[in-house]
Amino acid sequence: MTEKKTPLYDVHLASGAKVIEFGGWLMPVQYSGILEEHRAVRTAAGLFDVSHMGEVAVSGPEADSFINCLVTNDISALQINQAMYSPMCYPDGTVVDDLLIYRLGEQEYLLVINAGNIEKDLAWIQQQADGFQLELKNLSAVMAQLALQGPKAAQILQTLVSSDLQTLKYYWFWQGMNIHGISCLISRTGYTGEDGFELYCPAEAAPALWQFLLQAGAEYGLIPVGLGARDTLRFEAALPLYGHELSDQITPLEAGLDMFVKLTKAGFTGLEALAAQKQKGITRKIVGLEMTGRGIARAGYSCVADGKTIGTVTSGSFAPTIGKNLALALLDIDYIQPGTAIGVEIRGGVVDAVVVKKPFYRRPSPTEAAK
Repeated sequence: MTEKKTPLYDVHLASGAKVIEFGGWLMPVQYSGILEEHRAVRTAAGLFDVSHMGEVAVSGPEADSFINCLVTNDISALQINQAMYSPMCYPDGTVVDDLLIYRLGEQEYLLVINAGNIEKDLAWIQQQADGFQLELKNLSAVMAQLALQGPKAAQILQTLVSSDLQTLKYYWFWQGMNIHGISCLISRTGYTGEDGFELYCPAEAAPALWQFLLQAGAEYGLIPVGLGARDTLRFEAALPLYGHELSDQITPLEAGLDMFVKLTKAGFTGLEALAAQKQKGITRKIVGLEMTGRGIARAGYSCVADGKTIGTVTSGSFAPTIGKNLALALLDIDYIQPGTAIGVEIRGGVVDAVVVKKPFYRRPSPTEAAK
């Protein structure tokens, strides 16, 4: 398989980034170093190339009813220029993907899907769209996406836009914003646990937009950030990663995403299975773990207690902001209470761990940050 490149591939190489293959894409895993990049996002700001993500436009008279059948969340109250997060499920309640839904107009939406799932998702969406009056367009190749994240992200972006960013609420967006002649969709969203923005622009404009943002952020401590820190940042905030906390083996209810599953909404794919699971009660759930013994739990490691396997680690890492080895794990329901002692099998031994509340990190409120 030929690895794909984002419009910023040459920029990353010129910046000295370490490039790896990720989901079929050649992507920067780090620039100056994962720890430094992670701390920059927590204390100042970081700039990410997330142009490998997929974008699908859905338009037409039945676009809204179709999307409401496609996803578990309810878009009926979604206003123009508002965004929403939702899982998208198979009939058995497991997850095809998790995505962002942007309402661009009365009958026009943009779906943002995960990079490694683009072809699979497109096939699924096209299959589900049969019989609806709508048009689907895959914009993934012509649209780039950059993410500006961190406590100083708003100050940096404000130097480049004329509208007051204080009026842009979380999960809302502006269309047609002009940054040095580049038309951008700017949304107050992100995947780091910090305040921040995601900027969508034409693919050919991405290198210029990247440079404009880095120049504007230089005095604020903005640095480019790779996939390594993107993962540790989302992990500390306990945000799910498809293929780990969500998959075609895990339901949104097991992942703890109940608030994004509207069981009172009629007719979405997976409703019957998820309603039955809710009524019966889940038998396992994603929880947080703190390693009390020495070792880092990695995805796929077995969790044990009372002489038996009770689950599997879905993600694990040293958490730079907290300074501890932590993990997310899918555990049997009898072992999910915080304070429960379990073991994680690491390289032939069993390392002690304890169930803890998640998220591991929550960004300080403006008043807390000012202290």
